[in-house]
Amino acid sequence: MKMTNPRKASRAFLGMSHSPLLGLNPIDEDDQMAIDMAVSAARTFVHEFGPELIVLIGPDHYNGFFNELMPPFCIGSEATAVGDYLSPAGPLNVAQDKALALAKHLMNDNFDMAVSRRMLVDHGFSQALQFLWDDEMKTPPLIPIFVNSVSQPSIARLSRCRTLGQSIGQFLDTLPERTLLIGSGGLSHEPPVPTMEHPDLAVRERITNKRMPTQQERDAKTERVKAAGMALAHGEDWMKPLNPEWDHRWMQAMASGELDALCAMSEESISQQAGNSAHESKTWLVARSALPLNTELPCPLQTYRCMPALIAGYGVMFMHTNT
Repeated sequence: MKMTNPRKASRAFLGMSHSPLLGLNPIDEDDQMAIDMAVSAARTFVHEFGPELIVLIGPDHYNGFFNELMPPFCIGSEATAVGDYLSPAGPLNVAQDKALALAKHLMNDNFDMAVSRRMLVDHGFSQALQFLWDDEMKTPPLIPIFVNSVSQPSIARLSRCRTLGQSIGQFLDTLPERTLLIGSGGLSHEPPVPTMEHPDLAVRERITNKRMPTQQERDAKTERVKAAGMALAHGEDWMKPLNPEWDHRWMQAMASGELDALCAMSEESISQQAGNSAHESKTWLVARSALPLNTELPCPLQTYRCMPALIAGYGVMFMHTNT
């Protein structure tokens, strides 16, 4: 009797930019309408797809991960959103057993993966869940994966992100669940996120030592970022401009699945052309690489808006396999 391989479960990719300034900085009516339509369309496609499992790949902005120990990647077997800016706070619906099984798979695949048993995440994870499942974040079970996007030298390289995504895809091949992979971050942008090169020792200590900020510190940070967004909107030269051309190239690579040219870019060129925080776009790369590559999949949603007041090249993209 001839044995047949079981049919692989359907898989979908959602790339979604985030901005903590949504709802905080004023934007014009056309921009607001464009974002509302993009988020509404993403929500519709996601709920029509009906994921039974989510793999959520996101960055952090010194709310959960600090320079005292900064891994390139980390899987959470438990995760809680801190509720920064206007994002919701509370526990994520983590599929603990599957998160640990994925970590084991990656280790067996020679991918040294950090594991957090109590991961803290910020709007880099929770805003996407908020937009898709409201403030309560009553999502299907999910696996959260952190990607360091702010602190060199441990920002993962492009080719390594692709390899991680492919290995995640191999793990998902063994599961029966319909799975949505979300890459939350990017595209081009450079908000005032401090680095270890900052001249102020107090600032360097703040991004090194892990501790929860006071409400006063959190409010001051919010006002700093809001002011930076308005400065960019007004064309002040101390803020690095967004790069729509770079963003469109990135989204086209995701759409085609042809990633060799993208992965050949130098790390330095990402910061130079698209801003220090454009490394967040690697969350899209990880998620997209878990779907078949070098092929154009059905892509019913691909939209982009350059949003200086939000410090965001704001892209949203949804695609899925044919199975």
